[in-house]
Amino acid sequence: MVEQVLDVNKKREISKFILESLKEWFEKEESRNSYIEESVSQLFFTAKENDKYIGFLCLKETGEATVELSVMGVLRKFHRKGTGRALFEYAKNVAKECGYSFIQVKTVRMGIYEDYDKTNMFYKSLGFKEFEVFPTLWDENNPCQVYVMSI
Repeated sequence: MVEQVLDVNKKREISKFILESLKEWFEKEESRNSYIEESVSQLFFTAKENDKYIGFLCLKETGEATVELSVMGVLRKFHRKGTGRALFEYAKNVAKECGYSFIQVKTVRMGIYEDYDKTNMFYKSLGFKEFEVFPTLWDENNPCQVYVMSI
């Protein structure tokens, strides 16, 4: 089941639980803490199974007509089972209802790391299109790929 979460403390609790469970992707504690704190002011969606949180996704406004998928995490045992897709489709529908026209997402460019290649393929499977690569936005070893989608 996917639902939107409005309560700030619940957002913090869910994002912390999920991100702390995914340290192989969210390695740096300061980055995890930043995602957790930023999530409380964003559109926040969670997936549950048997009343346990198994994933979340946040959207933040980056322009009058655009939101960014700023962070998403799904517990490893629920990967490739439709949880991420369900979270995204629910969030996309809410974004459209809120009057947004576009969604963007940033990740590491294809061909740099195998795990990020899987992430790129996931975003493409959702319908995102390649927009631009910023070779040094993060650093030279992590070129930033921007994907966009009209909603």
